[in-house]
Amino acid sequence: MTRRLTLAAAQLGPIQKAEGRDVVVGRMLRLMETAHRRGAEVVVFPELALTTFFPRWYEEDINNADHWYEQALPSNATAPLFEAARKFNIGFHLGYAEIAHEPDETGTLRKRHFNTAVYVHPTGEVVLKYRKVHLPGHREFEPKRKVQHLEKRYFEVGNLGFPVVRAPIGEAGPVNIGMLICNDRRWPEAWRVLGLQQVELVMLGYNTPSINQDAKGFEAHHLRVLHSHLSIQAGCYQNACFAAGVAKAGVEDGCELFGHSIIVNPQGEIVAQATSWDDELIVADCDLDQCTLGRSSIFNFAAHRRPEAYGRILEQVGSVAPAEWMPGGTASSQAQ
Repeated sequence: MTRRLTLAAAQLGPIQKAEGRDVVVGRMLRLMETAHRRGAEVVVFPELALTTFFPRWYEEDINNADHWYEQALPSNATAPLFEAARKFNIGFHLGYAEIAHEPDETGTLRKRHFNTAVYVHPTGEVVLKYRKVHLPGHREFEPKRKVQHLEKRYFEVGNLGFPVVRAPIGEAGPVNIGMLICNDRRWPEAWRVLGLQQVELVMLGYNTPSINQDAKGFEAHHLRVLHSHLSIQAGCYQNACFAAGVAKAGVEDGCELFGHSIIVNPQGEIVAQATSWDDELIVADCDLDQCTLGRSSIFNFAAHRRPEAYGRILEQVGSVAPAEWMPGGTASSQAQ
């Protein structure tokens, strides 16, 4: 019997700094209702879906930014999303800023800040939680920048790894689901850890500027979109899975974020794509049995992976120069 999943990616337009959660939750509820009418069984919302992308705003005391975070789910503000999930019998993925009171690496209990996503079952139960690992940007205010990107200031590196869980979704039955957040999509190691757990569906939200503020040279807008799509398509192909890459888009507090949300199949093909930079729902029927081909042939990990040759990936963080070949001799011992 074919395992089919009707998947919806719920792109959001901009959320201005002055707008409250009630405004954006109202928009999300309309998208969930539309998804229900179109037969979707799961809806994927973007990264930091409840607020503006607040890491562009500097606070000397991080505690002054606490109002951007959620301390519990559901909260009074987010409860309507959980109610809608039960009403429409639809699961949803939500990206948000999280405050957690838990021990740090030293065992000390303290307030911690994460860029987080959860998958919520139609019953309203949280099935899976993920915290962003690959944090871009910088920690301190940089006067030369027109727009700050302070993710390293406002978030800690995620401490949950890259979990995958097998959970029922609609008529497809149990599905192996995992999550990434924004910049994670650019790192093949993240996809491969999910692939090693036989992930079938990756839910991925992003808030990505149309202009690279860190660029040392010119980077055209179309390349920003190309690199986003390339990363997701390659991740799906190389790990034989579906993915929904979902944007918060448009001009937010004067800063442009690109849209181009996509749903990708295990062959790396884009099967649905948003055409606006506003609230928009795209839907695709996903045959999860398509994951089998890549997993049992080209990317049959058990047959073809050679982890003994990949030691450098774990042993090294920054890149190093290779050994230099010298005429009449062999390469130096550097990096051998």
